[in-house]
Amino acid sequence: MIETFARALPNDTTLSCRAAGSPGRPLMMFLHGFPEAAFIWDELLEYFAAPEHGGFRCVAPNLRGFEKSSAPSEVSAYRAHLLVQDIAELAASENPAGRIEVLVAHDWGGAFGWGYGNRHADRLGRLVILNSPHPGTFARELQDSAEQRAASAYMNFLARPDAEALLAADDYRRMWPFFLGMKAGPEGFGWLTEKVKDQYRDVWDAGLTGACNLYRVTPLKPPMPGQPRPAMPDLPHDKLTVAVPTMVLWALDDKALLPGLLEGLEDYVPKLEIVKVPGATHWMVHERPAFVASEIESFLERTR
Repeated sequence: MIETFARALPNDTTLSCRAAGSPGRPLMMFLHGFPEAAFIWDELLEYFAAPEHGGFRCVAPNLRGFEKSSAPSEVSAYRAHLLVQDIAELAASENPAGRIEVLVAHDWGGAFGWGYGNRHADRLGRLVILNSPHPGTFARELQDSAEQRAASAYMNFLARPDAEALLAADDYRRMWPFFLGMKAGPEGFGWLTEKVKDQYRDVWDAGLTGACNLYRVTPLKPPMPGQPRPAMPDLPHDKLTVAVPTMVLWALDDKALLPGLLEGLEDYVPKLEIVKVPGATHWMVHERPAFVASEIESFLERTR
């Protein structure tokens, strides 16, 4: 059974959340990306809340700017450290130690998962990343790989001042290709049912400015056409390391995030496992939820 609630945090942010499992149990948190929302995790919330799969307290917040969570209009309100702070304060609202036993994160959620793993390793047991580039390897690939720059060019569209209006027009005509533009796996696009489309419409109807602000605020973007490569920010190595056991589950048919992003990842994450998944796309959580759950469960058993 999925419960929904709004949690007011000490930093004056309110996060709308979905959850399963009893409060007080070890906390397993799930972070979504763009253009998604917390509902994508429902199947995994119920799976890992079940006693036979760990009996976790499973919580999936809608990130600030998504669904019914706080959505400040200022671009600066979406800087990475502020969203990492949201995660830390949400964890502290769930248990006195603010400990997350397992953090599972995808896409933009993964960006904040990497940040949380660096800043709060003392309060994190294990980290699972699904197709979300580590900032160290992403900065390198944006500099060195023409293929990754081309694959990331969509980021500049989403950072346009008029992006929200363009995305919302004609029943979100420009949004659906984010899903359908990926190569279909063996399961095809059967997961994108009318019910799921309506769930997305409900999320997007609440507003897209917060989501687009993530693209506006980040310095990790490719250059605009005809412009020189932008200077990447100086990223000190100690601000990028993650010491906790980490599994990266990487769909190989993700056309936006190329496998070169995995190269050298062990330099930042010493306790690293990488699972490459052929025949899956960026939307692996939708396409193969049972497989994702099984891989996570196996990782948790190996790293007890």
